[in-house]
Amino acid sequence: MASILAHITIKPGKERAFEDIIRPLFTRSHAEEKALKRYEYWRGQEPGHYYTLLAFDDYNGFLIHQSSPHHEDAVPALSDVIADIRLEWLDPIQGASPLPPTAPQPVSDSAPDLAKKYAAMIPVAMAGWWTDLR
Repeated sequence: MASILAHITIKPGKERAFEDIIRPLFTRSHAEEKALKRYEYWRGQEPGHYYTLLAFDDYNGFLIHQSSPHHEDAVPALSDVIADIRLEWLDPIQGASPLPPTAPQPVSDSAPDLAKKYAAMIPVAMAGWWTDLR
C-alpha cells in the first residue's frame, strides 16, 4: 500500500483555476487507474490551502498515477497555479482504516522511464515509529 497526504498552497486568486484543473484529473484517475483506492481533494481552513488524500494498492500504483498521460497533461497548468506542495506519507491504522499499511516496494523493471524518474524524486518515506506500533 502507498498512502499520501499532499499539502498544497495555491497562488492567490488561482483557487478557481486549480479546482477546474483537478476535477477532470480526479475523474480520469478514478476511471483509468486500477491500483487507485482513494484520491480526494479537500479545501483547508486557510485561503488557498488544499489537501489531497491518495491511496494505492502499492507504490507502483502511485508511480503509474504520477506518470499517467492525464497526470502529465495537467502538470503545466498545475505548475501555473501551485505555489507550494509537500507530500506526507501516511500509514493507515489497522482496525481504524480499511487500507493496508504503507510499505516500500522496489520499482518494477518494466516501469516506464518517467515512472522511474518519479520514484527517484518521491521515494516512500516511512517513519520509524510506525513499525513499532504495527
